[in-house]
Amino acid sequence: MRGSIDGLASSTPLALMLPAVFADDDLMQRFIAGLDEVLAPLHNVLDCQDSYFTPALAPTDFTRWLGIWIGAETDGIEDDNPEGVARLRDAVAAAAYLHRVRGTRGGLAETIRLAFGVDAEITESGGATWSARPRGAFPGEPRPGLHVTLCLPSPTPADEHRLNEIVAAARPAHVPYTVQVTAAERTSQT
Repeated sequence: MRGSIDGLASSTPLALMLPAVFADDDLMQRFIAGLDEVLAPLHNVLDCQDSYFTPALAPTDFTRWLGIWIGAETDGIEDDNPEGVARLRDAVAAAAYLHRVRGTRGGLAETIRLAFGVDAEITESGGATWSARPRGAFPGEPRPGLHVTLCLPSPTPADEHRLNEIVAAARPAHVPYTVQVTAAERTSQT
């Protein structure tokens, strides 16, 4: 959290900007030093303002706020451990790209990967083809549809709800969908 920091020196001390008549006034120097202590964190933030808008450098609480501000999918990402903070920063950094590819298979896959940390299996009904002959067979299935399967080490009902929300927001608007969260197979090591 940002705030008052004991001993932080101001990058622009106000005492140096006072008229010469106050340079030897002890009361004025102490008063101005108190203002410098209050203003030093503000100057520090302003000097480093570009870092606040770079997800890899911003404080964690500001990164979460920045994600809300730009519409990044950060719900369910915990920021109380280093792995969660890294996933939060990745999700915020990728938000502009994900807005650009929203509604595509790649955009949906990347959104799910950033939210859960694993790749999902996406099955869709569409297809594309080219034929030199007219009246060729249409690719894909006649009814649009999308099915997303996600394998997690220890899934919870909240994971399925969260996946449902993500797919609803990132899929093509006209395509009906289904989601499924399953437990990943654990490999035993001997």
